[in-house]
Amino acid sequence: MRQLLLLRHAKSSWDDAMLSDHARPLNARGRQAAAAMALHMQELGLAPDIVLVSSARRTLQTLEALQPMDSSPIIEVMDDLYLAPWQRLMETLRTMPETARSVLLIGHNPGLHELGLALLGAAGAALGGVHARRLSEGYPTGALAEFTIAGPWGQLQDGGGRLVRFLAPRDLPEVAA
Repeated sequence: MRQLLLLRHAKSSWDDAMLSDHARPLNARGRQAAAAMALHMQELGLAPDIVLVSSARRTLQTLEALQPMDSSPIIEVMDDLYLAPWQRLMETLRTMPETARSVLLIGHNPGLHELGLALLGAAGAALGGVHARRLSEGYPTGALAEFTIAGPWGQLQDGGGRLVRFLAPRDLPEVAA
């Protein structure tokens, strides 16, 4: 079994209208949520072998909040992931080496949300319980979806993932308080 972790960047700032979308940083709430998610991921033992991250400032800052990771993953910063549609994200995941047990992808909506729904598939959405229902309802900033993938990365397809959990920052005591 392989593990796929989909993490949407944490909440970003809209304070500086002169900044391009690509250059927007995390706001204070986003930094707090990213740090809380990092702690929770460590507690769950989520340790990716490879991290794929969009080149946008807010995704890179989300990754910074996760550091250091116990697994010392290979980190690939990719311009192609910036606001990528779900099909592009799926294509990228299909190129992962078969030796990679766990991959973390840090990206943006709507592509990340649509990728999660595609991996879940119609059957998974119908039978997936509370996590699938929450994923279907939306993908808030800082949220994490954990999937198990039964087949090889190169054959990843619609309905090819089993949703293990879906966590949003508001679910974490450090953020909800």
